[in-house]
Amino acid sequence: MNADRAEIIALQALAWLVGNDALCPVFLGATGGSEQDLRARAADPDFQASVLEFITMDDAWVVAFCDSVGLAYDQPLRARYALPGAEQVSWT
Repeated sequence: MNADRAEIIALQALAWLVGNDALCPVFLGATGGSEQDLRARAADPDFQASVLEFITMDDAWVVAFCDSVGLAYDQPLRARYALPGAEQVSWT
């Protein structure tokens, strides 16, 4: 996956997250971000990566997001790996 496609998926994920009244506050609490950060940093690939990392923490979130935008379930993680910082991801 190229970086442009990854950014599109990340922006879709951000839009989905913002529209999720239950999950958006969890994301903000986990990241220490604010609603202003969501707008100000939407185009920042590092921020986009954090959105994808958050969503991919839970299979149910991945399924809900992918179903809402018509993506295959592996696409959010593939997009995450195409954005900056993926070489630092540690699952242990």
